[in-house]
Amino acid sequence: MVKSSTSNDKAALLSKTVEHIDIKSFDARPIIDAMGKMSFTSRDLARATEIFNMAVEDPECAVILTLAGSTSAGGCMHVYRDLVELGMVDAIVSTGASIVDMDFFEALGFRHYQADSSVDDNDLRALYIDRIYDTYIDEEELQNCDETIKKIADSLDPRPYSSREFIREMGRWLKSNAVKKNSLIETCFDHDVPIFVPAFSDCSAGFGLVKHQVENPDAHLSIDSVKDFRELTDIKIAAGTTGLLMIGGGVPKNFVQDTVVCAEILGKEVDVHKYAVQISVADVRDGACSSSTLKEAASWGKVSTSLEQMVFAEASSVVPLLASDAYHRGGWKSRPPRKFSQLFN
Repeated sequence: MVKSSTSNDKAALLSKTVEHIDIKSFDARPIIDAMGKMSFTSRDLARATEIFNMAVEDPECAVILTLAGSTSAGGCMHVYRDLVELGMVDAIVSTGASIVDMDFFEALGFRHYQADSSVDDNDLRALYIDRIYDTYIDEEELQNCDETIKKIADSLDPRPYSSREFIREMGRWLKSNAVKKNSLIETCFDHDVPIFVPAFSDCSAGFGLVKHQVENPDAHLSIDSVKDFRELTDIKIAAGTTGLLMIGGGVPKNFVQDTVVCAEILGKEVDVHKYAVQISVADVRDGACSSSTLKEAASWGKVSTSLEQMVFAEASSVVPLLASDAYHRGGWKSRPPRKFSQLFN
């Protein structure tokens, strides 16, 4: 626990909250149109936005959003929520931090804070403040999040769950208990938009689930990542035409692309992902999953090369522009809801 003598220091550091951007409050269409007449990353973003709008406007296309990195904590949390609320996203694949440590965390009434870059990280540790680049989280509040995950787990039948199943139970719990309403998790619950977190223990949920299993050695739940893969592949098979909006890379990116290959292994004929946009700062020279290009994914039979666009940019600087453009162009207004969660009822 933080000593009382340092509480004033902690309060001073946790005084400037991160405010999440509202894509409805400004119209990015003029700047995206202007960027389309430029070069470099500007033109890449304009083309990516055009491809995303094409996916949204295609009546046969289901859109899958993938999230990796800390853009939710950094101010884009409501962007992703609004894409779901407006019907522009039909399923989500994410890292655990974006869903649990950021979205669920704020739904409990906690906040993220703008950080002072001059503070020593050893001092932050003494104050129980965690740092994500230039963003702070109160560790004591994060432990409350851990404990809440354990409480939800304790209330469920002891059996294997896909992360989608467990996150849906988190959404159900938030319907009655959320301090901050309309989180991404709760919005997805309301709209039957499934959320998958393939590495679910790699976040605040992991601590809560470990404690749940230790305290219930003979009757506890577990998270089945193979079931995640099977369920997401079922969505790809049911969806037919699909488009990807990928923020960052890593496991979520590869997981959703692999559904095409998995469906083929199961003997199902499915199309590659027709539309694909990735926004990343990963360097292609290191050969890692996060930096592999969408053209490379075509060699694996995962993505079409005709309607794909890489945007090498820090996501929080460009995602709001793409999303605002799509909101104001209004292609989402006639999209039918997919309600993929109902596949598993």
